Amino acid sequence: MAGLMNRTATVIKAKYSKLLNKAENPTETLDYSYEQMLEQLQNMKRGVADVATSKKRIELQQQKLEQNVVTLEGQARQAVAAGRDDLATQALQRKAIAQQQLQEMDGQVKQLQDQQDHLVDAQQQLQTKIESFRSQKEILKAQYSAAEAQVKVGEAATGIGKGMADTGLAIQRAKDKTEEMQARAGAIDELTSAGALEDFTAGDQDQLTRELSQISTSNQVDDELAKLKAEVGAGDAPKEIAAASGDTPAETAPAETAPAETAPAEAAPAEAAPADDAPAAS
Repeated sequence: MAGLMNRTATVIKAKYSKLLNKAENPTETLDYSYEQMLEQLQNMKRGVADVATSKKRIELQQQKLEQNVVTLEGQARQAVAAGRDDLATQALQRKAIAQQQLQEMDGQVKQLQDQQDHLVDAQQQLQTKIESFRSQKEILKAQYSAAEAQVKVGEAATGIGKGMADTGLAIQRAKDKTEEMQARAGAIDELTSAGALEDFTAGDQDQLTRELSQISTSNQVDDELAKLKAEVGAGDAPKEIAAASGDTPAETAPAETAPAETAPAEAAPAEAAPADDAPAAS
């Protein structure tokens, strides 16, 4: 059970660390670290000031005790001169206590001075590190910004970026739709040219053109029909005359002109038919 809990904790820590790595911004982290170092430097400066203040307070007390020692020594002399050994003894006892306190304060002042010197040295070292870190921080930030910009430019140029992915898809969809519309427009033009589709926006002029075209086609058909009738009639008449007279086709050649002259008369009504339809078309 303990092993399962440890494994679970490890997995959770790994997931959380991965999320933090994604969310972490190196520039922000460097700035925060720099701020933390400045805060430590300020705390160290306050510590040096506190130590110096404590040392100064003890030194002031030493000055008072030294003055008290001088005073007690003078009182002891006065008491001896007055024949009051008891008072002189008390004064000397107080003097001894004051001197002992002075010795203890000397030790405290020495300790505080050593501590102050150590803090000052540490402060100077920390300040040097902070200045070095500040320069390195700016260099790292500039390098990171340049690399980030280069990555963004590369992603934008190749279309692999998150923001450019949608843009690339939109461009591809636009291309597909454009090609589809171009193909459809070409198909419509082709069908319209072939006559499979009627252009309703052309107006009356195109309708008139179509009707005239139909009349021209009809006239062409009638002309070809009359020509065929003339050729067929001209070819059959010599055969009939030759059969009746018993002559060769070569002797009856002048008779070939009769059917040819009568053929246009028979085709005349066919040619007149389109002329009757022309007013209707207009």
